[in-house]
Amino acid sequence: MNGGSTKIVLESDPTFNFANMARSPFYRTCRILCHLLSMIIVRFWKLCTSACLILLLLYWFYGGALTFLFLMISIYGLFYYAQDMFLYYPDQPPNSRIFVEQPDKFKLPYENVFVKTRDGVSLNMYLVKNQNMFAFPTVMMLHGNAGNIGHRLMMTYYLYKIAHCNVLMVEYRGYGKSGGKPSESGIYQDAEAAFEWLLKRTDIDSKKIFILGSSLGGAVSIKLSSDPQYAGHIAGLMLENTFTSLPDVAKNLFSIKALDFLPTFCYKNQFPSEYRIGKILIPTLFLSGQNDELIPPRMMQALYNLSGSKLKRLVPFEGGTHNDTCLCPGFFEAIAQFMYEVLNSSSANKETSKVNIETDSSIL
Repeated sequence: MNGGSTKIVLESDPTFNFANMARSPFYRTCRILCHLLSMIIVRFWKLCTSACLILLLLYWFYGGALTFLFLMISIYGLFYYAQDMFLYYPDQPPNSRIFVEQPDKFKLPYENVFVKTRDGVSLNMYLVKNQNMFAFPTVMMLHGNAGNIGHRLMMTYYLYKIAHCNVLMVEYRGYGKSGGKPSESGIYQDAEAAFEWLLKRTDIDSKKIFILGSSLGGAVSIKLSSDPQYAGHIAGLMLENTFTSLPDVAKNLFSIKALDFLPTFCYKNQFPSEYRIGKILIPTLFLSGQNDELIPPRMMQALYNLSGSKLKRLVPFEGGTHNDTCLCPGFFEAIAQFMYEVLNSSSANKETSKVNIETDSSIL
């Protein structure tokens, strides 16, 4: 009888199905919160047990007010430091920390190097190179949130074949074969260490270095490119499906109104790209998947509008989702066209400057 009534309800409301429920913001929020809670309990169960004992003793000796205050401070601290667990996924897919695919799978010539950061972390990198490296532009690739650089080899293969460039694949700390644990400040240092290593190479034209950042890597790329110490050595910036800031992403993912009033300092990881993009004056390419289910395309549009670059392009890909925009037709062609447009423009400016100097000299 119960089964029959359930069947009638489901049939009478064709919009009620598990697929629709799984796509609802409320279901997604509950699922994420339960996942976060389970991770906290699994990793901090000893700490939680100790905290419960302390709360019990506080309540016994000092009453409820002080206990409640201590509870609030504890919950804030726990969720503040647990944000790294929720944000970074170096273990997905499984075995990502154990096995990293190598470029020779695609018959790409490469070097496998390890570089030390300023705080002593060892980074794993692949440098995929052309026979005459100096004659080609070089792209430093900063990957997204999950997996390792081996999962980006297909993208590197097409950059190498279609865009005709050298590619430096950087593996963040805590990912793949790199040491350490991921954090916002740590990943910034990883990008800086990799870029400084690239500048020291004598077989690479340091005036033809481009930065390509995808998703999380886009925020790291923006930070690197907005730093005056490095901006002058970057020919161009290319961003794929990145976000304005992590607090904005949290508000978009969770259907919790309280997040609108949560102060920014409550977020351990912020990646405030919307405040940095205006400082970037170098040529910038925005590659935006219009069906991105994680990062709304409006964030890429906002970054494009806020960009301080005089030479900037926004290229939308109608069928592109967060993870497969690079598979859309014309993606790598857009990158190749942008890079060689920037390089040709730079060469033309140099020629113009040279002519002006010679003219001024003849006048004198």
